Amino acid sequence: MRTDIFARLDREPEPPKIETPRMSRHRIALFGGTLAFYLAIVIAVLMSSWLVTLDWKVMLFRPYQQWPEIHAFLDYYVVLGQRGPTAVMVACWLGWRSWRQHTLRPLLTLGASLLLLNATVGAVKYGLGRLGPHYATQIGSAELFAGGDIFPSGHTANAVVTWGILAYLAATPRARRYLSAMSAVVSLGVGLTTVYLGTHWLSDVVLGWAAGLLILLGLPWCEPMITRAENWIFAARERLSARSRLVPAPPVAAGDPQPVPAGQPAAAEAARDQVRPPVATDSRPAAVAVVTTAAGSRPRAHTTPPAHQGHPVRSERTPVTPAGSRRPPHADRTPRGGTAPARPVAGG
Repeated sequence: MRTDIFARLDREPEPPKIETPRMSRHRIALFGGTLAFYLAIVIAVLMSSWLVTLDWKVMLFRPYQQWPEIHAFLDYYVVLGQRGPTAVMVACWLGWRSWRQHTLRPLLTLGASLLLLNATVGAVKYGLGRLGPHYATQIGSAELFAGGDIFPSGHTANAVVTWGILAYLAATPRARRYLSAMSAVVSLGVGLTTVYLGTHWLSDVVLGWAAGLLILLGLPWCEPMITRAENWIFAARERLSARSRLVPAPPVAAGDPQPVPAGQPAAAEAARDQVRPPVATDSRPAAVAVVTTAAGSRPRAHTTPPAHQGHPVRSERTPVTPAGSRRPPHADRTPRGGTAPARPVAGG
């Protein structure tokens, strides 16, 4: 029995369709406002405005020294923003949903969002090249184009996208509200934790929140591509299944029996009979005996007759004499228990 995800999709009944979010006017307005905010943060950092001054003040405050008792806990909490562990956890949950709901859309949506995250956030990171607080060289500087890779914060953007995708794929409005609140709390906590640990500037975290939100708001534009990818995967799966059912016949050498299609036993038996070699009635070699003639001058050979398939019953056998030879019965002999004929008495 097959246990893969496609076999499960074939066996279960078709569930209700999952509602696909659309690019409504409200969503478009939110996307435009978030994009404008994103650009404003980038420009403020490029111009070394008050936002950069705030970054330095928070960094010199050193939160990890002000509240050292929560340092150990936040070292583990920040893992909720790492791409590897969070992607595995969320992929397990969405894989189970794909298994139950007969669709690959949850997994494909997660893959598309992570691909957009790596492409957009990664490009800005390496394009601006900002150094982190622990590697800053000049107080009050924006530390841009210095070979860094922390602006925007990848931990924060990843937390927004990875946990927000659960709310995006929620089946009911109530579940969407609860999951949206949960993802907002987790991503907010991850961003502030990176500031506490001194691994990111405050502006890095703010830009990370905006970057992740832009990806979630723009996912409906990717839905047609996700649908085409799902249809292509299922079509490829059907082609592979049909090809595996057509097993090619092995090559047949000259003189060998030709394969006969299944469902024709009579034809198959006739084909086997045509190529079957003749079988001898008695496969035992003939025994040659040398018999000495009465004169004893020359031996002659004779072949023993082939053995009969059936043995005669005891009543059909010739009686055997005490000497052990088979002789025809004499006319003047009577069987045992019979009355012997009277003999003439000589000299009567």
